[in-house]
Amino acid sequence: MIAVVVTIGLAFVGYVVTYLNGLRLSQRQERLARVNRQLSDFYGPLFALTEANSRTFGAFVERHGRPGGTSPFDHEIPPTAEELTEWRLWVTTVFLPNIRAMRDLVIDHADLLSEPEMPPLLLQLCAHVSGYEVTTARWAQGIHDQHLSVVSFPSEELAAYARRGFATLKREQARLLGQRQEG
Repeated sequence: MIAVVVTIGLAFVGYVVTYLNGLRLSQRQERLARVNRQLSDFYGPLFALTEANSRTFGAFVERHGRPGGTSPFDHEIPPTAEELTEWRLWVTTVFLPNIRAMRDLVIDHADLLSEPEMPPLLLQLCAHVSGYEVTTARWAQGIHDQHLSVVSFPSEELAAYARRGFATLKREQARLLGQRQEG
C-alpha cells in the first residue's frame, strides 16, 4: 500500500513540476514575443528615425548654419530670405516626413510602450508635428510668416528615450534568449 501511495505522490509531483515548467516556458515565450514586437514595431524604428533626423539636422546646420555651427534660428540675427527658403525645403522634404513617421509610431503602436502611461515627451512630439502641419499648410498657401512649429521638438530627450528603450529591450531580448551579457 505504501508503494502505491509513493508512486501516486511522485506522479502527482511530477505532473505539478511539468505543469509549472510548461507555464514558465510559455510565459517566457510570450515575454520574448512582446519584446521582439516592441523592438521591431516601435523602439527600433523610433531609434532609427531619431538618429537619422539628428544626423540630417546636423548636416543641414553644417551646410546652411551660421558661423559657429548654429541653426539660423538659434542666432541673434534673424534668418535671411534665402535661409528661410532653404529651411522650408528641408522641412517639407526631410524633417516633416521623419517626425510624422515618429508620430505615427506613437499613435499606431502605443500598446508597445514600456511605460504604463503615455510619456509626456511623446505627447510633445505629437503636438510638435501638428504644429508643423499647420505651418507647412500656410507655406502651401504662400504665407511665409511662420517657420517653426508652435511646440518645440524634444530632440535630445526623444533621442535619449529611443536609445535607452532600444538598449534596454535588446538586453532583455538577449536574457530571454539565454545569451550571456558582455561588458
